[in-house]
Amino acid sequence: MEKRDRQKAGERSQRCGRKRVGAVLEQRYSAAQERPGREEEAGQESLADGLIEGRNAVTEALRAGAPIDKIYVSRGDTDRTLSKIVALAKQSGIVVADTDHRKLDAMSRTHAHQGVIAVAAVREYASVEEILRVAEERGEAPLLVICDELSDPHNLGAVIRTAECAGAHGVIIPKRRSAGLTAVVAKTSAGAVSYLPVARVANLPALLKDLQKQGIWVFGTAADGNTDLYHADLKGPAAIVIGSEGDGMSRLVAQGCDFLVSIPMKGNISSLNASAAAAILLYEAVRQRMG
Repeated sequence: MEKRDRQKAGERSQRCGRKRVGAVLEQRYSAAQERPGREEEAGQESLADGLIEGRNAVTEALRAGAPIDKIYVSRGDTDRTLSKIVALAKQSGIVVADTDHRKLDAMSRTHAHQGVIAVAAVREYASVEEILRVAEERGEAPLLVICDELSDPHNLGAVIRTAECAGAHGVIIPKRRSAGLTAVVAKTSAGAVSYLPVARVANLPALLKDLQKQGIWVFGTAADGNTDLYHADLKGPAAIVIGSEGDGMSRLVAQGCDFLVSIPMKGNISSLNASAAAAILLYEAVRQRMG
């Protein structure tokens, strides 16, 4: 260990074993923590499936409690019905993104969106506590994957697939600036979303602090990381943070990590695809835990 000594690591692991991991997390990441505002543009996710279009259809889906990943609303439209949709969405902790009307036209499959399109999630999101409970029930040290603003649905789906194959206990994504559990993610995961719980939180830096309080070490991935992958101790409770495709981890998330891990690069290209980086770290954790 470079940032903390191994004696502290042992004490933290023992504390983790004496009490149920994650007992205080669920309420911290409820919908009430979602930041106000609708500043986001339409994301990069493919929207070929799972769209709910039109004011009445979206309103009824919200009232019925349908699992909705995100709602796109025409920017500048002051229609009363749209305002009610926004209010209902905020009550449910659903991200609402202000979007140019022309982008809504491009997203629409029916060409009758009436200024609002909802993207249905393929399954309900888990809570962080539920993910940690999976590890407890298996009698295993938690192994989590945290995706920091991973906006490409194919990358997210591939990460979920690899995490499930490696025996991770769950994946955590932010509510904003991230792909969600869309149909494209489900397809790319090859069905892994049906088996691996995925949670969404409003504040990743706050999440990292609480995971650390619960005895979980946080390993971020960075090209200039100060810990070589093969010297990182992934046998104990661990959360692996994968940064976005273009920018890597955000500054606050990187600062919240216990270790910044680098993957040895021997070629001319200096970075790996996000899902490839996740696979390398996850299977190094598998190797260490099997030894």
